[in-house]
Amino acid sequence: MNLILIALLVLGITGLLSALILFFVAKKFYVEEDPRIDKVAEVLPGANCGGCGFAGCRAIAEACVKADSLDGLLCPVGGQAVMQQVGDILGLAPAQSEPKVAVVRCNGTCEARPRTSSYEGAQSCRIVNSLYVGETACAFGCLGCGDCVNACQFDAIHINPQTGLPEVDDDKCVACGACAKACPRNIIELRKKGPKSRRVWVSCVNKDKGAVARKACLNACIGCGKCQKECQFGAITVENNVAYIDWEKCRLCRKCVAVCPTGAIHEINFPPKPAPKPVEAEVKPAVEAKVETAKPVEVKAEAKPVEVKVEQKQEEVKQ
Repeated sequence: MNLILIALLVLGITGLLSALILFFVAKKFYVEEDPRIDKVAEVLPGANCGGCGFAGCRAIAEACVKADSLDGLLCPVGGQAVMQQVGDILGLAPAQSEPKVAVVRCNGTCEARPRTSSYEGAQSCRIVNSLYVGETACAFGCLGCGDCVNACQFDAIHINPQTGLPEVDDDKCVACGACAKACPRNIIELRKKGPKSRRVWVSCVNKDKGAVARKACLNACIGCGKCQKECQFGAITVENNVAYIDWEKCRLCRKCVAVCPTGAIHEINFPPKPAPKPVEAEVKPAVEAKVETAKPVEVKAEAKPVEVKVEQKQEEVKQ
């Protein structure tokens, strides 16, 4: 019995000493946290998607509190409205930023890219990309396994079963960039959403020469440079046999769309162009000659009776 009491007593004293040591250590190394961090974290959406470039919402809240300016700090999920609230808490002016959205830079539909092989392994784009070129001859296009779909926390991207390509829902996309990071071929890009969600971009990243790219995909960019020559704002460059549109310089004139021979340049959310009116050939005489018909002249002839005086001379027949 005494042994049990002694053991309990030793354990109790050891626990008490450990608690005292931890208490003094905590007091010694206590770091006072800025209460504004909690306030900033409360207004953030709490998605912890990493789209801001930090580990989570708490991390960006700490960065905002420690920063002298909010330039370069943006929560893509909350957008400008949330950053305005953060600025009001910290007494800082938020940087003006335009909303962005993910776009898929691949137009290699099932019809445009014929299959050259069949893959039956794990359905992962990263695994397929590490093994071989894929089921088609294009080594740059979408693999269609859906890594981007699995990475999206907002249900904003899905694979179209008819085309085999991912499609982005503009209303749900928050431009967190998770789908772009998940794509091993870097065909998903965050671009400016544009006025009224109108955008123009080159939906191809194939760097092969024109003939090779065209053979692998009918919708591929062949690097002909017609779009670059047509653009009046210097927004289009052709590098490594593929064109790229700078969304900062693009004025959405859509002239490049009309001259692209393969349809690799996409436009979205634009009103349909009016159909051209049929041209009616109208032949108009240069000089309209007015011909007036001559009016008949009325000639009034008054017949005067001619008095013929016949004087009959009686010949005296002298008998």
